[in-house]
Amino acid sequence: MKDAVAILIEWEGRYLFVQRPPGDLFEGYWSPPTGKVEPGESQRQAVAREAMEELGLPVIPEKKVWESVTTHRNFVLHWWTAKPLSREIRINENEVSGYAWIYPSEIRSLGKVFDSHAHFFENLKKYLP
Repeated sequence: MKDAVAILIEWEGRYLFVQRPPGDLFEGYWSPPTGKVEPGESQRQAVAREAMEELGLPVIPEKKVWESVTTHRNFVLHWWTAKPLSREIRINENEVSGYAWIYPSEIRSLGKVFDSHAHFFENLKKYLP
């Protein structure tokens, strides 16, 4: 399995979610920003790069808090907290079709979400005490 990162960006109790764009294998699904770890790149570097690529958002990667396996079992998803250096977001429409700041309790209201992501946010206090 390859490595990928999920980026947990929190602002005033809400977390940043992005929606997968048309044509994506999981079109319409909502998740924290995610992306592959490139060869020779650390997970920390992937967190910073993916946040900039998808959202034009500079972040400081903080710490890894969880890992899961993706739906098709082709990636290990490493979950990292990251501190946003701005709230200004400029989405890359090739990567995401929209974004929302949500409270963890609102995850199911987004519609299409991955089971492992719902599990994480429904048990957030277990992973982020």
